[in-house]
Amino acid sequence: MALDLFSPAKLGAISLKNRIVMAPLTRNRAGEGGVPQAMNVTYYEQRATAGLIITEATPITPMAHGYPALPGIYTDAQIAGWKAVTDAVHTQGGKIVIQLWHVGRISHPSLLPNQAQPVAPSAIKPAGQAFTYQGLQDYVTPRALELDELPVIVQDYVHATRCAIAAGFDGVEVHAANGYLLDQFLRDGSNHRQDAYGGSVENRARLLLEVVQAVVDTIGADKVGVRISPVNPFNDMKDSQPQQTFNYVAQALNQFDLAYLHAVEGGIHGGGESEPFDFEALRKQFNNGYIANLSYDKARGNAVIASGHADAVAFGVPFIANPDLVARYAKDAPLNEADSASFYGGNEHGYTDYPFLTA
Repeated sequence: MALDLFSPAKLGAISLKNRIVMAPLTRNRAGEGGVPQAMNVTYYEQRATAGLIITEATPITPMAHGYPALPGIYTDAQIAGWKAVTDAVHTQGGKIVIQLWHVGRISHPSLLPNQAQPVAPSAIKPAGQAFTYQGLQDYVTPRALELDELPVIVQDYVHATRCAIAAGFDGVEVHAANGYLLDQFLRDGSNHRQDAYGGSVENRARLLLEVVQAVVDTIGADKVGVRISPVNPFNDMKDSQPQQTFNYVAQALNQFDLAYLHAVEGGIHGGGESEPFDFEALRKQFNNGYIANLSYDKARGNAVIASGHADAVAFGVPFIANPDLVARYAKDAPLNEADSASFYGGNEHGYTDYPFLTA
């Protein structure tokens, strides 16, 4: 029988009751100190019918923040806040992994400890403006990380992974997409280093592979996924040879026997389509589970699972507006419209108050 979105699946050690994944979605609604609060618990609990929830991107240290009101995963209070989330999701029979995040240059001194300068592989200022508590402010030129700082960042991922274990997560996803720190190292538009972490694709991928090795050593390879976005131009990103770069990354990740590779198949806010990129070829480089993401609907999701291109499909905006997306897809019911004005920041409105189907 052909597989579809409703077929159970296994990604490493994580058993999914269906292949409908909730994509990581930044919502800027954490409490003081980056602690998940009661409405965050409700939000995730409402969506626990997903085969797998991937949390919003979650900073691994105070220096990893780049937006207001983000939850963190590095303090005891944050662990306790997330434990309430994972307990609620598990009580509903769901599975949840946390996305580990360092924003790198996509930040602003006002968001960092002691007005610190954001860090990056190279001192290249991104185009655009940072979202701060004081409104939009121009990005600043980041400080290029010194070689002796990179092992510290790897250890920050280890600490965050230990915190994730303590918080009861089913696994972790290493965020190497969408123009943030690990992606900044991967792509040559943002990485102009002349040392062992720049130049060749092998060098540019080095930090990601060191992070993944350390995370795997901490939690186990079968509970680790990695997210990439080969042609997403968001956050002023580009690469001269994306197919070569990311085919190498997918191949190199095979050494770890990970739970999955999660690919953003285009540009998250448009763009990227002009880049010729073969996601079928990328998928063939990777031996284990593959989660496809970007503008999928039920029909396309079923098609890529039936064809074998993807093992699961991650849905973003549909899950914002439809906490019961799985039931709506199962019944071919109409979907709620998403209110984009309430995507980022605010209260329960546009967060936990979307209606469920009535029987």
